[in-house]
Amino acid sequence: MKALTRTDFNLPGQVSVYHGKVRDVYDINDDLLVMVATDRISAFDVILPKGIPFKGQCLNQIAASFLDATADIVPNWKLATPDPMVTVGLKAEGFRVEMIIRGYLTGSAWRDYKNGCREICGVALPDGMRENERFPEPIITPTTKADEGHDENISKEEIIAQGIVSKEDYEQMEQYTRALFQRGTEIAAKMGLILVDTKYEFGKRDGKVILIDEIHTPDSSRYFYAEGYQEKFEKGEAQKQLSKEFVRQWLIEHDFMNRPGDVMPEITDEYAQSVSDRYIELYEHITGTTFAPADSEGHIQERIQRNVTNWLENR
Repeated sequence: MKALTRTDFNLPGQVSVYHGKVRDVYDINDDLLVMVATDRISAFDVILPKGIPFKGQCLNQIAASFLDATADIVPNWKLATPDPMVTVGLKAEGFRVEMIIRGYLTGSAWRDYKNGCREICGVALPDGMRENERFPEPIITPTTKADEGHDENISKEEIIAQGIVSKEDYEQMEQYTRALFQRGTEIAAKMGLILVDTKYEFGKRDGKVILIDEIHTPDSSRYFYAEGYQEKFEKGEAQKQLSKEFVRQWLIEHDFMNRPGDVMPEITDEYAQSVSDRYIELYEHITGTTFAPADSEGHIQERIQRNVTNWLENR
C-alpha cells in the first residue's frame, strides 16, 4: 500500500511550505506555487489516518484537464504538471471566500432544507422541493474560507458589506462561476454524468481575477450518473454518485461525524484499497480516459522532488 501522506521537499527558490488537509503547497520565490496532491483524504474537516493510493494522482490530473478545458472562460493559475501528483502555477492573493454553486438540492443543503430551512446564503428556496431535485437555475451559496475548522455560509450582501471582497471582484467571480459550471455541466453530460454541485476558488494577480486550486474533481464536486437519475428521483431512491460522498457515508455508518466523543473507525488496508479503486473509477468516468498509474515502486517523494526540481531549473 504505497501512499504519499507527507512531503518535506527542499526545492529551488523555496520560500515556505503550507501543509493543508490534502495538498502541500510550496512557495517558490513568492511568484510560483508547487501544489502537491498527496494521498491524504479528509472528511468532516478531519484527515483520515490512512492514505489512499493514487488518490492524489487522480485528483491532480482531473483538475489539470479541467483547468485546460476552461482556460478560454477564465484565466487560471496552472503553468505545468511536471509530475502526475503535482501542478505548478502562478501565485495569487486568494479571496477569503469559496464560490459554491449548486444545480440540485442535495447534501448539506438538503439536510438543512429537510429541517425547515428555506434560505441558503441569502438565496430563497421554494417550498415543496424533494431530495436531489434540480433547481430551476443553479444557485451560488458562498462560504467564508477558514484556516481551521468549518467554513461558514455567508451571503453575497454580507461579503460585500464586510469588505471581504469588493462588489466588482465578487460580481466577476459570480460571472466566472456560472460560466465554469455551465462548461463543467456540458463536459459531464458527454460522459453520461450530471455535475450536481461544485466549488471554485479565485485569487487576484496583477490586478486580475484568476481561477486557482482544483476544479471539477470528486473532492470538490458531486456527480450523479445521468442514466437512472429520473427514475431514482421519482421513486425517492438514493442516486448513484461519483463523489467523495461515499467516504462520508461510510463514516456516518460507523458513527463518526467529528462530533465531540466520536471515535474514528479503523481504516483497514482493504478499505483503503476499495477507496483507491473508487477514485480510479471516478477518474476514468470524468475524463473518459484510462487511468495510467504513476511509478510507485520506488520512493514517491524522490520521484516528485526530481521531476519538480528539473522543471524549475529548466523552465
